[in-house]
Amino acid sequence: MRRIPLMVATAGAAALLLAGCSSTDSGSAATSSDATTSKTTTTTRVAPPLDMSQFQALPPVPAPAAATVDCSYPTAPGAAKTVNPPSTTGVSTEGTVTVSLSTTAGPIGMQLNRAQAPCTVNSVVSLAEQNYFDDSPCHRLVTSPGLQILQCGDPSGQGTGGPGYGFDNEYPTTTYAENDPDLSLPVVYPRGTLAMANSGRPGSNGSQFFLVYEDSVLPPSYTVFGTIDDAGLSTVEKIAAGGDDGSMPAGGGAPATPITIETATVN
Repeated sequence: MRRIPLMVATAGAAALLLAGCSSTDSGSAATSSDATTSKTTTTTRVAPPLDMSQFQALPPVPAPAAATVDCSYPTAPGAAKTVNPPSTTGVSTEGTVTVSLSTTAGPIGMQLNRAQAPCTVNSVVSLAEQNYFDDSPCHRLVTSPGLQILQCGDPSGQGTGGPGYGFDNEYPTTTYAENDPDLSLPVVYPRGTLAMANSGRPGSNGSQFFLVYEDSVLPPSYTVFGTIDDAGLSTVEKIAAGGDDGSMPAGGGAPATPITIETATVN
């Protein structure tokens, strides 16, 4: 399953495409005359920061309508590991869950927010408890101004794998009417945001997620389900400082400094 091939046009900036795909992906690339790619590394001159004040903030998180919800996780192709789907009934919309990632580059603490995305949190917790994320590389790094993320969650490391099921978007997508034109307008995903990757098709969330290490601009069609702690941001920034190999036509590539999730522990 291809991940996040959705383009965002930003004023005065190159088109940004967030796609968690392998180097064989045929999607359009984020292009810039500032980037020069060799076979092994990408050397990028420092570009000016994007003026984030021209973009809207994420909408407020609505209060849950009930203490629990029911979720749906229909079967989907491309399972990277064999796991059981999560429970579907009586899923809590209250409180937070901490998931600690031990990685080869350092710790990443994630606080998952059930009120934002109960079905997403339910899935991530289930996958972590089944050791799905263990020994999985973070396969994609993007360092472009306006899109600065590290993408993880595919044990195959190719950007095409998932858990064998899919599910629908939650916040912020669900705060908009289905055909609201604002769904195509960019908003700011703040530094420290934890969000799901998807293919742009309904029900295409799976196991891939991305960590936003600097404010990034995307349409509100990627489920926000938590935040990253300060230690985690330091770990991601260390990887980002090394750049990427430029292997992905959609923009970015494999981190030049590899990073692998060794274990994911639900605290």
